[in-house]
Amino acid sequence: MKTLSENACFGGTQGVYSHASSACNCEMTFGLFLPAEAKDGPVPVLWYLSGLTCTHENAMTKAGAQAWAAEHGIALVFPDTSPRGDDVADDEAYDLGKGAGFYVNATQKPWAAHFKMWDYVAEELPALIAEHFAVDMERQGITGHSMGGHGALTMAMNLPGRFLSVSAFAPIANPTASDWGRKQLTAYLGDDTDAWAKHDATLLMAEVGFDGPVLIDQGAADQFLDLLKPETLAGAMAAKRQEGTFRMQPGYDHSYFFVSTFMEDHIGFHADALYAG
Repeated sequence: MKTLSENACFGGTQGVYSHASSACNCEMTFGLFLPAEAKDGPVPVLWYLSGLTCTHENAMTKAGAQAWAAEHGIALVFPDTSPRGDDVADDEAYDLGKGAGFYVNATQKPWAAHFKMWDYVAEELPALIAEHFAVDMERQGITGHSMGGHGALTMAMNLPGRFLSVSAFAPIANPTASDWGRKQLTAYLGDDTDAWAKHDATLLMAEVGFDGPVLIDQGAADQFLDLLKPETLAGAMAAKRQEGTFRMQPGYDHSYFFVSTFMEDHIGFHADALYAG
């Protein structure tokens, strides 16, 4: 693992690191914020998964998350959204290929050689961080925005017991029924729609739900509402009697102005779960 940068930040440290990923078969970069409390022992961890076109850097610099994480003594992990490098397959469209890994393990050519983002975020990167940093992997929460909200919800429901809380900002809620989903799932996983189901938050919510609290914020003026399909997830949460809150926020769009506005709420929500008991 290489240290690319470390900066003092709200009493803690915002670092950027790279490493050779066996899951993605390339060099991967991630951001990690450690609060001051990490100097004295392991701290809880909140994962932030970013959306289409993003790298590890977008949320790290735009979401305003470090101030609130420092207040609650929580580490923040900012993974990249896809494999990177000259040998990694890509597409001319912004919503497929680099920057658009969709948090799945691709099985189809040309994507299968590198696009193993599920294994990377769920297994490889947590192990690396646990080995090198003062974090408590018994206390993890996960959140994300747009494609990253999709990833956060699907990982939380597919990995029971891993996360104590899950939240999302404007998640792609029903990708098997959306152009932000069907295109990518077909490219990465093939035409077998049964293989898609574990990557659809609405279907997972209806089937298994989440054993813990859920918080969803959606901008009511989001320009991508028809692609995100928030109403399907809200309906599934209600039908499942899921412990959680779904909020439509009047006037807010899909941008990081929206994310940063409600970041304090989300980190406070996760802190309640991570420090409960």
